[in-house]
Amino acid sequence: MINLGIVLFIAVTLNFKLCFSACARAEYKIHGECCPTCAPGNHVYWHCTVDTSTTCVPCPVSTYIDEPNGLDKCFSCSVCDTGLGLKIKKNCTRSADTVCEPLEGFYCAEQKKDSCSYAFKHSECHPGQYVKQTGTAFSDTACGNCTEGTYSNGSFTDCQPHSKCETKGLKEIKPGTMSSDVECGKSNPLSIIVGVIVTGLIVIVLVTVFGMKIYYKFKQNRQTPDRGTETK
Repeated sequence: MINLGIVLFIAVTLNFKLCFSACARAEYKIHGECCPTCAPGNHVYWHCTVDTSTTCVPCPVSTYIDEPNGLDKCFSCSVCDTGLGLKIKKNCTRSADTVCEPLEGFYCAEQKKDSCSYAFKHSECHPGQYVKQTGTAFSDTACGNCTEGTYSNGSFTDCQPHSKCETKGLKEIKPGTMSSDVECGKSNPLSIIVGVIVTGLIVIVLVTVFGMKIYYKFKQNRQTPDRGTETK
């Protein structure tokens, strides 16, 4: 049976070694040494030794590091690609990456820290729908469906009730739908067209009949011989 005292001794020894081998919060471990970290905006040029401290230098242009570090290279600044629906909100510095935001009419689909990774264009409501909630930089447009007796072309913030032609002293020419209003007019265009056609036909018939009568009367007069000529 294992002696409890031996077990406790081993556990304490291991814990002591682990604590001893861990570096302080503002240090990083390299080659068995705990070196002081570089401040944000800087990277390691030379790691520390037994006799020297860490040598840090500023990040080159278009690169950054935003935390204390023991890195020998800085990160490349992010690009706000318009093809991904993005534009620059804040330019990159040595100690902070570029901050991107959605273009006008777009909303962020993925956010990392304070920056947007890519964005989508706001949805458009279809005819028969109304804009329930206008899109923002962080949310898409929300659409709602019109109910019976109302309409919207897709850009309205509320569905509008169909017009009542009789209240305007007009007749309904075309019924309304969920995407268009009722069409009102003084009379039915079809009845007007039919009326014009019928009237035109009547005029043509009357003119034809009248013309035929005149023609036959004229023809009869030419065929009847003169009585004075017959007596001689």
